[in-house]
Amino acid sequence: MSGVLHGSLPDTEYFEITSKTGNSYGIWVTTPLNYGDSTERLPLIYVVDGNWSVGLTAPLNVAQADPYLSIAPYIQVSIGYAGDEAADWATLRNRDLVPPGEPVSDEMVSTLSSARDSGAMTQEQVDAYLSLLSDTHADVFLDFITDELHPVLQSRLNVSQAGHGLFGSSYGGLFALYAWLRGSTTFATFGAGSPGVISPESRVFDLVSDLQQRTKDSSGKKLHITLNEDEILGDIAIYRGLARSVLDLLERLHSKGWSQDVSRAILRETHVTGLQASFLSYLKSCHTR
Repeated sequence: MSGVLHGSLPDTEYFEITSKTGNSYGIWVTTPLNYGDSTERLPLIYVVDGNWSVGLTAPLNVAQADPYLSIAPYIQVSIGYAGDEAADWATLRNRDLVPPGEPVSDEMVSTLSSARDSGAMTQEQVDAYLSLLSDTHADVFLDFITDELHPVLQSRLNVSQAGHGLFGSSYGGLFALYAWLRGSTTFATFGAGSPGVISPESRVFDLVSDLQQRTKDSSGKKLHITLNEDEILGDIAIYRGLARSVLDLLERLHSKGWSQDVSRAILRETHVTGLQASFLSYLKSCHTR
């Protein structure tokens, strides 16, 4: 893998790639211990929000060697933004992680207005955030990962033919959920930490409605969903709404027989600290030997 060593992250290389749509991405590739001494072909686990998540999730590659766990070897691929855009990752992610046509809820507008009034965001930042939420392209981003990035990595790494995973938290969790509902064939497992189903009219409910009743011959790709206690029981309205929507979605999946493919966990974390805990929960649930 060509690239430069990224900071102090062990066993991690970094490179940049421009998609066919002209968007630039930074890619961190974290390999397991002694990867260079082995010819074993390994699955890739893609993690979105790389500018933030790589520092929290990539170090967990040591869990593959933990004798108390049974996590199977994998290569982590963290996807973020490159160059000057890296500083705007928290806004750009709206474009890439949110399903097309996703409604912007009144709760989201109220939350952003409160952030502006408290000084946490400027009006310019709020406008940019809402602008990207009005024109979202998770479908395009998913195609970039599966049709462009994945073949590049297959050509450069010892990659297995199957068993790949996709993980994200918040809007990243919404993206993983969307990819699972879309029936993406590249991935065998999907980890959705606190998936950002903010609106009761979310497009993911339409995708659930389109699902056929599960039969014994249905796909059976694994989906792992986590929520955090503070989201369910805490004082922040937008997170309580998120939790209600996720529980509603789980109920709809259950009614169609798909709950047998969905594992779930409630973590004693907040929306922010839950990312790392959710990723580890996903590994332990979906990537065991």
